Order: sequence, then structure tokens, then C-alpha cells
Amino acid sequence: MDGLIPIDKPPGWTSHDVVLKIRSCLGERRVGHFGTLDPLATGLLLVAVGRATRFFPFYSKSDKSYRGRLRLGLSTDTYDAQGRPEGPECPNLPSLKDLEDAMSGFEGPIRQIPPAFSAKKVRGQPSYKLARNRKTVSLKEEQVVVHFFRLERYTPPHADFAVACSAGTYVRSLVHDVGARLGCGAYLESLCRLSAGDHRLDEAFRIEEIERMAGRGEHGRFLRPLESLLPEFPALTLNASGFRSARSGNRLSTRDFDDSAAASAEGFFRLFSPEGRLVAVARRDAGSPELHPFLVLS
Repeated sequence: MDGLIPIDKPPGWTSHDVVLKIRSCLGERRVGHFGTLDPLATGLLLVAVGRATRFFPFYSKSDKSYRGRLRLGLSTDTYDAQGRPEGPECPNLPSLKDLEDAMSGFEGPIRQIPPAFSAKKVRGQPSYKLARNRKTVSLKEEQVVVHFFRLERYTPPHADFAVACSAGTYVRSLVHDVGARLGCGAYLESLCRLSAGDHRLDEAFRIEEIERMAGRGEHGRFLRPLESLLPEFPALTLNASGFRSARSGNRLSTRDFDDSAAASAEGFFRLFSPEGRLVAVARRDAGSPELHPFLVLS
């Protein structure tokens, strides 16, 4: 049982809660997720099963998009609605234009400090464990890219927004930093992930749907097979000798493929057996005459 499940995560669940539930539903130990969602957040969570868990390095770099709501006039220690207020409420809220200008000021490449209440490691420990014990947490700035951060509706003290950003961006930190820039404070009240890479929320399944289909043995209805994953990498079909070489992790030349012209290009590729099964992900570096199957599945 190998593949990817797009899940519509309900509120209150951690991403690990979802993983445990899928393990139970499928009777499969090898289950993991690609991109954490906080318990407060809902929306698209990509869950990998079996050998698809090995694709984490590719999916962890995917851009994400969200729709959310922020609350102005107050900041919290977690940067969201589940945290403790930091100071009194500010009665002076920004105008619509000031809020739009502040939000657009965070578009593009930016340096961002992750929240203290996050899974970032500090001396080998998750940062949130230290923060819960009221210990000082010092996290480094990280480079992220915010493709857009748009105000959709403003009904003070609430503002609805849409954001698209690179992997590793904390929307909670964006909201907190907007509040700091405006001088009134702000925290994230709700958040829904709409997309991750090429996957969209409208393709996702609710937990109860997966339970029902898994109970009937209809795994093909919700499990995206390995052969459909990583479509951004060109597909190459191995011949019989190439298949034997690839599954042993040996380097390949043009003679190992039926289409030698396609096999001479540079970059990443998906390698398929003559029968159409995904065998490996391979790479050819610039100037190299050979292709290296660095992630072998079969």
C-alpha cells in the first residue's frame, strides 16, 4: 500500500493525530505527513503511505496557499487564538489603507523569525516545549518568500486575508509582524490551507470518508498511486537491462532506455519499468554522461 492521500484536516487535530488515524485505518505502519498544520488550522494535509514517505524531500519544498482571519488590537505568546494575551488590548485600530499597506510590505523575499511555540529545534528540543516551560527561546531569522498577502475583508477588529508563500513560512509570524508594524498587535484567529504544490483542497478527503472507504477495501478511491506523484519530473521508460540496473541503484546510460534522446537531458526524472511501474527517481548533473538513480523504490 503505497501512495499519497490528500486530507481535509479538521480543527483541533494535530498533524500527528491524522497520521495515527490513517495508520489505524489502513493497518500500515509507514505513514507520514508533508507539511505540518497547527491544531487550530484546517485544510489540505498531504499524508504519505508506504514508500511514498520517501518523497518528503520533494514535497517539503512545495509552495503553499491559505485563507485566514486575523484579529487586531492584541498579540499573544503563540501568535494565534490559543495563546496568552501579551499586554492590554489596543483601542486604536488601523484604517483599511494602513492595514493593506502593512500587509503588502511583507510580500516578496523576507527574513522571518519562527514563533517560539513551534516545532523548530533548539539544542535538540522542540522550541514549543521550552516556551511552554517559560524558558527563553531564541530562534534565528530564516529567508522565506511571500508571493502575495492580500486583505479580502476588513470588519474591525477582524480582517480576512489570502496568502501564498514558500515552504517554511509561518503565517502566524506574518500576522504577528503585521500587528507589530501597525503598533496595535495582532494574532491569527483561523487558517485554512488551500493548496500545497499542485494539490488542492477540493481534491481532499475528510477523515470519516477515508475510514468508510478503507473499511470497504476501496483504497484506490483515495490513495494516489506512486506512478502519479512528482509529475513535474519527466518520465523515462527503462528497457529490460536498464530496469535491472536501476533497481540496484547503478548508474545508467542512454542504452538503458528505449528513448535515448529523452534520456540524455539534464535534471530530475522518474524512471518506469517496461510494465509501467515507478522504479526510481534519478538525476543527471550538467556535463555528466550518466543518470544516477538516487531514490530507488523497487
